[in-house]
Amino acid sequence: MNYQELAKQILEKVGGPGNISGLTHCATRLRFNLKDEGKAQTDALKKMNGVMGVVSKGGQYQVIIGSDVANVYRPLTEMCSLKESSGVSEQEKKDDRKLAEKLVDTLSGIFTPILPAITAAGMIKAILALLVAFNLADKSGYTYRVLSFMADAAFYFLPILLASSAAKKFKCNPYLAMMLGGILLHPDFVSMVAASKESGEAIRIFLLPITNASYSSSVLPIILIVWFMSYVEPVADKVSPKAVKFFTKPLITALVTGIVGLVVIGPLGTIISNLVASGVHGLNHYCSWLVPALVGGLTPLLVMTGTHYGLVPIGINNRMTIGYDTLIYPGMLGSNVAQGGAALAVAVKSKKSEIKQLASSTGITAVCGITEPALYGVNIRFKTPLYAAMAGGGVGGFLMGILHVKNYSGGSPGFLTLPSYLGGDGLTDFYFACIGAVVSVVVAFVVSFILYKDPADDETESDGAGASPEAPAKKEGNAAEAGSAAGALKEACEKSGGEKSGKTVCIAAPLEGTVVPLSQVNDPTFAEEILGRGAAIQPSKGVVVSPINGTIATIFDTGHAVGLVSDDGAEVLIHVGLDTVNLKGKHFTVKKASGDSVKVGDVILEFDKDAIIAAGYDVITPVIISNHFNFKDVNTVASGKVKTGQALLELR
Repeated sequence: MNYQELAKQILEKVGGPGNISGLTHCATRLRFNLKDEGKAQTDALKKMNGVMGVVSKGGQYQVIIGSDVANVYRPLTEMCSLKESSGVSEQEKKDDRKLAEKLVDTLSGIFTPILPAITAAGMIKAILALLVAFNLADKSGYTYRVLSFMADAAFYFLPILLASSAAKKFKCNPYLAMMLGGILLHPDFVSMVAASKESGEAIRIFLLPITNASYSSSVLPIILIVWFMSYVEPVADKVSPKAVKFFTKPLITALVTGIVGLVVIGPLGTIISNLVASGVHGLNHYCSWLVPALVGGLTPLLVMTGTHYGLVPIGINNRMTIGYDTLIYPGMLGSNVAQGGAALAVAVKSKKSEIKQLASSTGITAVCGITEPALYGVNIRFKTPLYAAMAGGGVGGFLMGILHVKNYSGGSPGFLTLPSYLGGDGLTDFYFACIGAVVSVVVAFVVSFILYKDPADDETESDGAGASPEAPAKKEGNAAEAGSAAGALKEACEKSGGEKSGKTVCIAAPLEGTVVPLSQVNDPTFAEEILGRGAAIQPSKGVVVSPINGTIATIFDTGHAVGLVSDDGAEVLIHVGLDTVNLKGKHFTVKKASGDSVKVGDVILEFDKDAIIAAGYDVITPVIISNHFNFKDVNTVASGKVKTGQALLELR
């Protein structure tokens, strides 16, 4: 693959270098902070070779590449020429994101860059544990001692690593931030803390008491200190005389932030970290299975949105404060290997060589700890493997929670990092982690194998609206066909510019209004195409008509949604508004029933658009192809204003 060319195309489709205010990457994703997401060509990005998917969540525009992401990231950074800046982007000036979204974006931006160091340290610790377990290394020997301090380095100096990434996220000087991390870990301060604990005499600076806390391997204190520094630095810049600003700005920043950090913020962060640790102990005592089961079952949904990075600091904090994690990493272990098990079941059962190859390769990657290729390439695409993975992860997480499995050194959860469960007394945690992982894979594999079915071939042509536009029968019978609703819709699809070869299924607009890309729908279930691909319409009138010739499969009593199946086999979901199910049918009038046959243009339901808006609901209406995986392409062929009966989607 030409990574330079792929990077160039991605850069163009996210709006160019001028639209990027920040860029990082994790194990499989490019994570952009865009000044204007409206400039990004999301649909075009999703269709690019080398791009597995696109997710916009928590203030980040995430382009999913897979395990080759680093090879794309390098040329991207060269093309972007990103520089550190103390300014703020237009997006940040008008940041109207919810608090939870800001928090996830901040945590992701801080922890993602340091994960390679944490993973490397965890794997070295895992190797060390194996050497000891099999009597291949003596704890008093140099080999053990050298490997031990190599592994401990990343954890001991974690505040300095976090200081660097936090400074970039909070847009302040990273070198001053790392200096603050160094202050917390300086040998003289460590000695003073030890002496203070022994003598009971308080450490003071300008008569202000400094809590005798230890900050090695800590997480929260340095993040809070750098956040405070991001406010001190601009003030220091403003009050410093121009002639001596080079000296006074860093002096004021380091002195003020350092003292406040030691006296107030550091101890506060330590207290919060200890409270979290106490909460972990409480959960382990009263309900040890709950969190690992939830994490194991729901992690695939969190990965879709990138919010799983909000859990990483909890797991790290647990290990740094109490020595192990029983909540996050065991649950993620069950989830990750279950994703692989579900994909491998597809590889075994599928009779299509392309699907077999994709599912087998992504399944192996997933059981090793990298799940996005399996998640986006197989499990979400075919749905039933996703349900199987969630079931397997939930069962495995529940089992490891019941058994109080402890993770001691982190790493990307998977079979390769099972040695990270070595570290306690004996091999109990390691054995139980192996059992939990195997159970997760087996459950996911069995459920996926039972539920999965190969998508139907769409190579053969059919009569009616799906027939080839170039077929002789079409030319000879054009006048007669034009008189029918199916013929009118087909004609509209042809006029829309669709190719006139192969099988084509046309879906008409069920409402009159303005066509909007699904990516702009303010609901991740639709925007991230979890339910399927399609388009949305901002309605100008409150009338929903049938977009196909076929049957109404389901129509809700509340009137907010209707599912149809066309004569060509397309499954169409029309969802009127967002969260309008809460209206319980108010302002909706249903005209048809489940099982009714319909033609293009038949009125299915009516709704009072203005009343729904007045009630505080968005009336944007997604039109989704639920079984989109049965078609090679789902293209939106209408733009701007659209009328009912006009071609909206073209399926091939």
